[in-house]
Amino acid sequence: MLYDLIILGGGPGGYSAAEKAARSGLSTLLIEKASLGGVCLNEGCIPTKTLLYSAKVLDTALHADKYAVEASATAVDLPKLITRKTKVVRKLVAGVKAKMKEAGVEVLNAEAAVSCVDPDGTVRLTAGEYSYAGKHLIIATGSETFVPPIPGVDETDFWTSREALSTKEAPKRLAIIGGGVIGMEFASFFNSIGTEVTVIEMLPEIINGMDPELAAQLRAIYEKKGVKFLLGHKVTAVSNTAVEVEYQGECSQILTDRILMSVGRRPVTAALEALNLKMRGRGVAVDEYMRTSIPSVYAIGDVTGFSLLAHTAIREAEVAVENILGNKETMSYRAVPAVVYTNPEIAGVGATEEKLQAEGIPYRVLQKPMAFSGRFIAENEGVNGVCKLLLSEDNKLLGAHFLGNPAGEMVVIAAMAIEQQMTVKDILKVIFPHPTVGEIIRETLI
Repeated sequence: MLYDLIILGGGPGGYSAAEKAARSGLSTLLIEKASLGGVCLNEGCIPTKTLLYSAKVLDTALHADKYAVEASATAVDLPKLITRKTKVVRKLVAGVKAKMKEAGVEVLNAEAAVSCVDPDGTVRLTAGEYSYAGKHLIIATGSETFVPPIPGVDETDFWTSREALSTKEAPKRLAIIGGGVIGMEFASFFNSIGTEVTVIEMLPEIINGMDPELAAQLRAIYEKKGVKFLLGHKVTAVSNTAVEVEYQGECSQILTDRILMSVGRRPVTAALEALNLKMRGRGVAVDEYMRTSIPSVYAIGDVTGFSLLAHTAIREAEVAVENILGNKETMSYRAVPAVVYTNPEIAGVGATEEKLQAEGIPYRVLQKPMAFSGRFIAENEGVNGVCKLLLSEDNKLLGAHFLGNPAGEMVVIAAMAIEQQMTVKDILKVIFPHPTVGEIIRETLI
């Protein structure tokens, strides 16, 4: 059978593309070597947030007296929490399977490799003992944890996010190598459940890509909670009991019970070698239509190495399928929100000051404490946050950055304004519900 579309990878981008394509009348084959939902659903976004929410509930209970509530919670039952996490994942994976069946997507659980592309653009691949052919191919093979060649790493029983999400016993001491999004979310979780956490980051600040001012404020909050940060430190060696670091020419050792490796992810491209695609860094190069250097082959999600976020992959999937259907549509990265689900959350969308300065784009900053929001004050006793907005010379919103709960929800408002290139006047015409924390955007613009 010649399929209209074959998709490699069943993560958010892959299953979104499959559903849209099948509902649009394309015969669609989705091939996933592990579990539907990919890394995000099975060992990333969703299980991490499940753990973080329980940690947040514990934090709330431990400080319930601030809200005139008596509570007796003292700890998280980690084995029960892991069981709940597994239940949540299974429920959502079942939901994805049901969506594929309802849409008419044929799903194959197998490891595949592309064999060749015929002169007419037909893509041929093998999966298990069988061969398959499609008029078009979408590559959505995702990414994997990058483990740097640190001396001693091969002899060390370190964790990646997969192992950290499955542990039923919290270590007394945890050294996290990498202070990015994943590193900080695990630092937040393990700090809340009583682990002594040390975050080791080679860069001068945590969460590279976020607003540095707000990232520094988040770091200060976690320092008060007991997390130790070693910024500008290079890891020179690891073992099962220690991490050796170098800072400004001096070496030291951090004793630990566990090491969590969190220095980033890299695209998975092993199944694509026969295609000889044009690459961009470690990722597959694509144009604005999500096409690769082979016209009948598209790539979306982490495999492009550009924006390693599930929600980016979903939008890229929509753009790719629209173009396969003959509807010319381009991908916009103007407003891709990023959220770190620590407690408090930090989120941003659009340009940062660093980016605007590097590109020589004039801008002005409007900034207000979250305390200008009545609901924030009511729900956040003794803490504060920040709303920081970046405006162009013609008063369009260029970037928005938030520290404080629920930053991950508020950033959606700003994302829509940036994508639609709304001016301050346009935004102020919108009626914000009262009382909501999102009103801080309006308050900052007035």
